[in-house]
Amino acid sequence: MSAQNKAAPIIIKKKKITGGDGHHGGAWKVAYADFVTAMMAFFLLMWLLNATTEKQRKGIADYFSPTIPLNRVSGGGDGAFGGESVFSEMTHPKQGTGATALRPTEEDAARGDSGLDREGRDGEEVDDRAFAEIEEALMGRGGESLVAPEILKHIVTRVTDEGLVIELFDLRDAPLFKGDTADPTVLLEDLAAMLVRVSGLVRNRIAVEGHVSARPVVLSSNPVWDLSTTRAIAMRHEMAGLGMDRDRVIRVTGHADREPSVRNPMAVRNNRLEIILLRSDRPRE
Repeated sequence: MSAQNKAAPIIIKKKKITGGDGHHGGAWKVAYADFVTAMMAFFLLMWLLNATTEKQRKGIADYFSPTIPLNRVSGGGDGAFGGESVFSEMTHPKQGTGATALRPTEEDAARGDSGLDREGRDGEEVDDRAFAEIEEALMGRGGESLVAPEILKHIVTRVTDEGLVIELFDLRDAPLFKGDTADPTVLLEDLAAMLVRVSGLVRNRIAVEGHVSARPVVLSSNPVWDLSTTRAIAMRHEMAGLGMDRDRVIRVTGHADREPSVRNPMAVRNNRLEIILLRSDRPRE
């Protein structure tokens, strides 16, 4: 018994072995790489939106959403045989509808005139180039502006389906007309002289539109309709007196306060004239 009491006790230690304390695996690296790639793509997208025109952005969008053809090679037809039938000539592969202009398929002949003839497209392109030159001359985008800096801040231009709109508007300390009348100020006379020079670069017909701001109270006889119309007429007379051909103006209208350019209908900015150089293909009114 004494010998057993003097024996040293046996102690068993269990050592727990762990690994990868400093790394925690590699999944975080993959997630971080995905995040950096996504951010790079995002900033690239923002740059493209800022550095490209509307037509370029449309081309990029069309590139990433291509049309899937039904046949590997399309003859351009809309029938079951890819454009070839016993009544049409043998044609080279092409894009479009129908067979040829001499013997079109029945479906293509029934479409009629689409309005997208070559002459119309050429006329639109000529107008766009002419409008771009006028905008560059006015705003100085291609060099020096033809307009003095103090009156340049009264001008905004935009190209629409109707034509080139040159908008002249009031500023709080520089109106175009004297009070609530149709008498032009010296500022408007200078703007009219500038417009006569610029409109002489093209031969497009012209429309003049008048707009005024809304009145703060309801009046028994609201003058906004008559005032906007007489101001548009006064602008036409002013430009004609400075040498513009009167026959070029085919429309003079007053829109009262019905088409404000800013959210507040009573803002001074709504007092404006719009001189529109109409597209060449627009019918005469």
